[in-house]
Parts: sequence; structure tokens; C-alpha cells
Amino acid sequence: MYPVHDVDAILLLALSLSAKRRPAELVEIIAAAELAQGAIPTESKLIESFYRLSAYGLICEMDGGYTLTPDAQQMMAGLRRKADNPERVFGIKECLADYNLNGEHAAILLTEEQLGAAVLAHRASKNTTGRNLLVPKPKAAEVNQRPGQRKPFPARRR
Repeated sequence: MYPVHDVDAILLLALSLSAKRRPAELVEIIAAAELAQGAIPTESKLIESFYRLSAYGLICEMDGGYTLTPDAQQMMAGLRRKADNPERVFGIKECLADYNLNGEHAAILLTEEQLGAAVLAHRASKNTTGRNLLVPKPKAAEVNQRPGQRKPFPARRR
């Protein structure tokens, strides 16, 4: 696939996060993209990326949501599990550069209104008091002890 854009890799990573057990809705995909990158890509770039990836047969629409095709799932399975997000995006871009088109596939055409509504719904859900599962868990505060400092043993009883 040529050319490979950053937003393509981010969208595949977001879909792999959000569509594990069932097809993901646009709001879930945008939440996962923000989690993966730290920011939401622009609507026009997301529309182009959906079109490109679906035309190459890596994304399909199913049951009112979007999911990865078996080719894309195989591509995502080849990534290192312990890699952080920038390393994963780089690995996905390498896989996309090596990917060749197999036949013709139906392209997904999204409108800016659909994506705009999904972005607004995601931003509104961030402000609610409900629990957002796509937010990383807060890290526990570390105890500031020097390594090697241990409690002395108590005196032995006779």
C-alpha cells in the first residue's frame, strides 16, 4: 500500500483496541484513537483513512459498526505485545507498506457530520461521571524508599 499515512496506522490500532469482540461504533473508535495517540485526528484525515483502508480491504462495515478484516487482524497479530503506542504505529506502518491489494473491496464513505457527531459524543462522554473504560488506569503512587534499606531484624528471644 502506497503512500502510508500516520492516520492509517492510528486508525488500525484504534480499531484493534475498540473492535475486539464486536464491531465498534464511531464514538468507540475515536475514543481509542485518542487513547492511542493522545489527540483526535482531524475529521477530514479520518474520512480519507476510512476510505483508503476500506478500499484496500482492511476495514469493513458490519452490523452498524466497523471492524478489521482477517488480513488486518493478521497484520495486528504480528506486532509485539509489549511495545508502546509509537512503536506499534511504526510497526503497523511497516506492515501497511508491505501490504498488497487483493481484489476490489467496497469503500466506506463517511460524512463530516457523522464524524463530527461522534467526536462531540466522545467529548461529552469524557465529561460525564460515568466510567470510561478506554482511559488508562492511574498509576499507584510510588513509595520513595531507597533500594537496600530494610527494617532491622527484631532482637531474638531466649
